Amino acid sequence: MHVVEPEKFPLHPSAKYKPHAHTLDDARTFYTQLGITNMVLVQPSIYANDNSCMLAALRELTPKHGRAVVGLDPHKIDTDTLRKWHAIGVRGARVNLVSVGREVSESDLRSELQAYARVLRPLNWVLQVYIPLHLAIPLENIVPDLGVKVCIDHFGWPSLPEPYDPSRAVDPYKLPGFESLVALLQKNTWVKLSAPYRLSKDADMRDLAPIGRELIKEGKDRVVYATDWPHTRYDDIDSVPFIERCFEWCGADNGLIEKLFKDNAEELWDAPPSR
Repeated sequence: MHVVEPEKFPLHPSAKYKPHAHTLDDARTFYTQLGITNMVLVQPSIYANDNSCMLAALRELTPKHGRAVVGLDPHKIDTDTLRKWHAIGVRGARVNLVSVGREVSESDLRSELQAYARVLRPLNWVLQVYIPLHLAIPLENIVPDLGVKVCIDHFGWPSLPEPYDPSRAVDPYKLPGFESLVALLQKNTWVKLSAPYRLSKDADMRDLAPIGRELIKEGKDRVVYATDWPHTRYDDIDSVPFIERCFEWCGADNGLIEKLFKDNAEELWDAPPSR
């Protein structure tokens, strides 16, 4: 989830959009409706590497109930800052190519992720990446050398057929990069099932169903559900239908449901056990 307070914490000049304020209190109200007590805060692109807004919310949450993924420059960050952030609950850093429309070569991607990994490795932090699915192909060769946990946003960000044709099922393995994404699930990599409304061309998410089912089947210990609250740039999102789809994709297997919604996230984010 993201917290955003544009008046109190001004957006970065490069911000592509200006959302309404979405405070920690707003988040708590939303999460209470879903029975969620612990949060993972993620740095949104509109704040670039200024984590002030998110860290203020994290301090209020305390490490008992909060974790965070920061934005940082691996070439400028200092060890003391990293340790202070770790003490209040930071457990990862984010590389976001999609929101800012960056295209990179395999060699540039490797160099950038290695720079992050050198910084994150001593603290056992997660490297969270928001990349288009086709970049999972080079990522399959890059991840084994990083020595850190990697978490890939939003189903791996596939480009789904448009318009959606319900008479033709989507074969996820025909999507460039999906085979590599599945292989990455065996290579210290997690995938977040999140933000279906940013991807699906069908109101019932039927085009995403084969992808969701396959990721859960092949990566039962490495997939995590995420709310993507407050759904920036989208209005009137009802979170319940997606939660119901996730239950369906687990095939009524309570063990898979427990892993998707709780156990895998606790392992990924070094969270205090909920019981």
